[in-house]
Amino acid sequence: MKTLASGDWLVFLLYFIIVSLYGFWVYRSKRNADATSKDYFLAEGSLTWWAIGASLIASNISAEQMIGMSGSGFKMGLAISTYEWMGGFTLIVVAIFFIPVYLRNKIFTMPQFLHERYNGTVAMVMAIFWLALYIVVNLMSILYLGALALHGISGYDLNLCIGFLAVFAVIITLGGMKVIGYTDVIQVFVLILGGLVATYLALTLLSEKEGTHGLLNGFNIMLKEAPEHFHMIFHKDNANYLDLPGLSVLIGGMWIVNLNYWGCNQYITQRALGANMKTARGGLLFAAFLKMLMPVIVVLPGIATYVLYQKGMFHTEMLSSKGVQDVNKAYPALLNLLPTYMKGLSFAALTAAIVASLAGKANSIATIFTLDIYKKAINPEASDKKLVNLGKMTVVVAMALGVIMSLIIGDALMGEGKQGFQYIQEYTGFVSPGILAMFLLGFFWKKATSRAALFATIGGFGFSVLFKFLPNMMNLQFLSPFGFSKLNGEGVYEIPFLDRMGFVFILCVAGMWLISTLEGGNKNADDPHGLVVDTSMFKTSRAFTAGALIVGLILVALYSIFW
Repeated sequence: MKTLASGDWLVFLLYFIIVSLYGFWVYRSKRNADATSKDYFLAEGSLTWWAIGASLIASNISAEQMIGMSGSGFKMGLAISTYEWMGGFTLIVVAIFFIPVYLRNKIFTMPQFLHERYNGTVAMVMAIFWLALYIVVNLMSILYLGALALHGISGYDLNLCIGFLAVFAVIITLGGMKVIGYTDVIQVFVLILGGLVATYLALTLLSEKEGTHGLLNGFNIMLKEAPEHFHMIFHKDNANYLDLPGLSVLIGGMWIVNLNYWGCNQYITQRALGANMKTARGGLLFAAFLKMLMPVIVVLPGIATYVLYQKGMFHTEMLSSKGVQDVNKAYPALLNLLPTYMKGLSFAALTAAIVASLAGKANSIATIFTLDIYKKAINPEASDKKLVNLGKMTVVVAMALGVIMSLIIGDALMGEGKQGFQYIQEYTGFVSPGILAMFLLGFFWKKATSRAALFATIGGFGFSVLFKFLPNMMNLQFLSPFGFSKLNGEGVYEIPFLDRMGFVFILCVAGMWLISTLEGGNKNADDPHGLVVDTSMFKTSRAFTAGALIVGLILVALYSIFW
């Protein structure tokens, strides 16, 4: 039933008050009259390891996971967890190899890194790319999918839900990175607690449906009733192969997705850029452990909803949109079965996930526009006070643009049964191969030139578009025996988008090598004022190494069990 009882609203109101008051307290107690713009945007030196780790997860787990990934769990099963589990291992890689480069060179934004390593043109082009990506893909999708979920639980108008989420997120964001970072600790606690409640309900319902009791019995019923939903690696004949093409999730395009997201993404790395090495690495390691837990919260409920749906627990219209099965409604449909108070807690958890992610995105948009576009190209002499005020205005404008786009095109792109999570991954993948190639060669190959970086940026996007529409121009059946093409729903041999990303990445790296070689290499490679990278930076403490090994062993065990 799409309504919230008075008890549910009481729980939600309590959550809202706690987050708001704590955020206001953080803002007042940690405010510094002489604070710089970097202090506002990055919370420089004030976030602890647990705040960084919690903020990373709170900003990462949003409507695209709670709704989109849960819907993908309904459709394809546990395999979608590869984004979470491989993401956890990627956080370890980023902590070892990426964060030291940023911190040693005092990098505060991704365009700043590109400016110092390459030149201002590359940095400006990428700043514009990132702004467009964050607003057009991320803000819009989070607002639409989040509002769809809240609408599905509360019954309130979809447009009203979009507006509520935008306003709540703006209030949190205007307090700066300190407020976002510390309120995210509450947000991640609420979203994990609420998510576990939903998983508990789903497994309990399954066991009771079969006349038994207990979570383990519910899980075993899922294994028995939907064994096809518990394979991490798909074969070529699997209907979902185009979304998760076999071993590419371990040794192919999934690495590009995760390394770009966790290592080259202002929205994510911003949480660690204001800390020292030990604190930053500790935060990323903590986040890696939390990532191992996320599929329990966002994927298992989707699989459980699928099994319950097969057993007639849900009416068809509860999981359909305009006559088409809508997997994005799987999670809200499950939450509607929760009892009073528990439903309010899960409603608060969803809101926490969505608002935290929106706030993080909006803050990164403001940081890039203010520090990398306005201060660099428009007003280099701008005072810190002016930059902070401009940043706040940018937050409001960006959120307004996200609201407008979610109202106009959200339904066309993510409605009518489309997998919202896959939409986000695919279209982000149009730029991520080129970005990752540019960053990796910028880190570890001194000869990479600015023209080569521009080729990766613009050429990478062009290659992605080409591979997307290539199936309409030629028959790609010859790639099928190698697993690089499969018939789609329209009878056309299509390249899985993760494999497209892999091909584009290889082309970008090859192109950068060729251009840099023909140009004779980077003329400033030995500049003492340039980027500092040496092997001593990548040494880790014993505690971090032990934690990283534990994450690795957990990952090996999970893939061994559910291969």
